[in-house]
Amino acid sequence: MSRNPLERAALAVAAGFALLATPAAADTPRAQIEGVADRDLRDLIALAIGTSEDPPASRFEARNRGRQATEAAVKVLRSEGYYGATVEPVLGDGERPAVTLRITPGERFVFTPPVLTWQGAPPDDAASAEALVAAGLKPGGPGRAEDVVAAEGRVVAALNQRGYADARIAPREVVVDHATRTVNPTYRIDPGSLVRLDGLQLETTGRTDRRWILSLAPWREGDTYDPDDVAELERRLLDTGVYDSVTVALAPAAQATPEGLRPIVVSLADRPRRVLELGAGFSTSEGAGVEAEFNRFNQFGRGDTLTARGVLAQIERRLAAELSLPHFRRANRTLRIGAEAFQNETDAFDELGLAVSADLTQRFGRTTFFTYGLRADLSQTVEQGVNRDFVALTGLAAFALDRSNDILNPTSGWRVEGRIEPTTLAGDASLVFVRNQAQASAYLPFDAEGRTSLAGRLRLGVIAGGEIPAVPAGRRFYAGGGGSVRGYEFQSIGPRLADNTPQGGLSLLDGSLELRRQGFGERGLWRALGGVAFIDVGTVGTEEYPDPDELKASVGVGVRFDLGFAPVRADIAVPLQAEDGEAPFQIYVSLGQAF
Repeated sequence: MSRNPLERAALAVAAGFALLATPAAADTPRAQIEGVADRDLRDLIALAIGTSEDPPASRFEARNRGRQATEAAVKVLRSEGYYGATVEPVLGDGERPAVTLRITPGERFVFTPPVLTWQGAPPDDAASAEALVAAGLKPGGPGRAEDVVAAEGRVVAALNQRGYADARIAPREVVVDHATRTVNPTYRIDPGSLVRLDGLQLETTGRTDRRWILSLAPWREGDTYDPDDVAELERRLLDTGVYDSVTVALAPAAQATPEGLRPIVVSLADRPRRVLELGAGFSTSEGAGVEAEFNRFNQFGRGDTLTARGVLAQIERRLAAELSLPHFRRANRTLRIGAEAFQNETDAFDELGLAVSADLTQRFGRTTFFTYGLRADLSQTVEQGVNRDFVALTGLAAFALDRSNDILNPTSGWRVEGRIEPTTLAGDASLVFVRNQAQASAYLPFDAEGRTSLAGRLRLGVIAGGEIPAVPAGRRFYAGGGGSVRGYEFQSIGPRLADNTPQGGLSLLDGSLELRRQGFGERGLWRALGGVAFIDVGTVGTEEYPDPDELKASVGVGVRFDLGFAPVRADIAVPLQAEDGEAPFQIYVSLGQAF
């Protein structure tokens, strides 16, 4: 039975997904396990016993395996609270027998209420109560060894949070009572004294202004020590991007002031003052391009960055300068002031212009950002040989929530971002419209290391209050090319003008689904080499909302080479609804994952 091109492509991509997701064949367990009904416990024992590529070469080797497997199993059973368990290794028949462990776990021992004893002066009542709660050992709960150790760490962490920065662990006592089948932990803790903070002690050979760092500290002189505050100051300094290393730590007790206050020591190692970065990219739809960026760091001693950037590509030329001032007038707020000259030459339009902009980005938490700003453009757009001159004033309100595990190479988590850009035009036409865009992406790992993962992306764009051709070509939506539907040429999806050039639209809908595999081996180049199989879909509409029935799709595969900080990617994609004259495939080479 014959299949249409869409069915064949879908089957090919499904086969690619299956190939990438196929795990390597497992080795043989060093010993079989009998008598353990609890699946989780059996898996832990099997993991401790391990596997082997070959069966034992002799009965002597089999006995050694049985002894080693027994020791490993006993260790796991005791750590999981089965202190009365019995383990018997049994050998099979023949000169190369299989090994079996016959295990009787017995009754699991349980915790009695933990006891805290203080070495030296006890902490205040609130800290004592919080430390006991933090231990988290529920009477009657499984007497696991790792829970005993973890509870001790939680007690000290709780004391640190309450200002007892010098809390220390003394030897604990854990009594395992076989008569009552209980585990009885007693923790001995030296809480030390309550610590109150002084100012900052700056250690650096760079240009950083001490007064600026003082303004970033989330505490005042005399406040109780809080490790979260110390970590927040370190994060604020790292966020500037101008330091190679940042260390923020409480000074030793010997450095306390006569009033008993202790300073926080801030150690900074500046990045090189001047850094030149070069980049290049290539795609069959957008051509080749090079980029140069020159950064000057910490010129004003307040974590600032001055950037000059140039782009020379087949469809784009750009010269830009930007000053970034982190923690502007308040912590976690960055002011960016920029200016640029640009020239775009695409199949849809040509554009030449100048722009100035200013925006403020406020961080909330670790990875939640809100941005608002203003941009002014003076530009000339050429569409179908008609020149249009504009002055545009554009506002910006944007948000970004990033809950993924990596910026350039995510394997788990999700991201959501959106932007609203109200625009007023003057010049050859007067118009007020609002350009809106939102995107969500998610990443689902199939294994603990995230070496195989599924990634998905969905984007929606809408221009409200404008019509074509009143909305300038450079402000419309387009689909096709890198970052969109990769099987089609740049801007080629959507309505076209009478001369067959892309018209662009007032609405956009596109998305992608990728199966990613990082590392085809365990070491060397094979560990760094990975691959993807993907499907992209997208459409552009002339109405305010896109029509899903007009979606175009492409499929493809790619390779990834992990550089340590990010992967280099090379993709080849095939359009599923190619029209006459369109290329049969597109190739892209760039840095980082597609999304």
